[in-house]
Amino acid sequence: MAFVVVWMWVAKPEKQEEHNRMMERYLKWLKENPIEEIKSMKVFTQTFGGIYGSYIQLMEYESWTDYEKVQARLSKDKEYMEILQEFMLVIEPAELCIEVWNAVM
Repeated sequence: MAFVVVWMWVAKPEKQEEHNRMMERYLKWLKENPIEEIKSMKVFTQTFGGIYGSYIQLMEYESWTDYEKVQARLSKDKEYMEILQEFMLVIEPAELCIEVWNAVM
């Protein structure tokens, strides 16, 4: 059964430009390094309700095994790990939330 890994975060106000550059780099990296196990991926920013300007990324996987394979590969990818490190410097750490959602239908 498919499931979705949900990342939610808020960029530090003073680091918004750096966050935007990091996101451009991340999306470019994803385009150049497609991950076949990810069935779909979307990134959104909140415009109404909640915390204005917060971000959410949804990544759909077919199985937990696929997710584990991807995580093992990503942890060995130098450029991805640099992007992740940069990500942690431009967000509010207390606002980072990672959840797993199962499909019910």
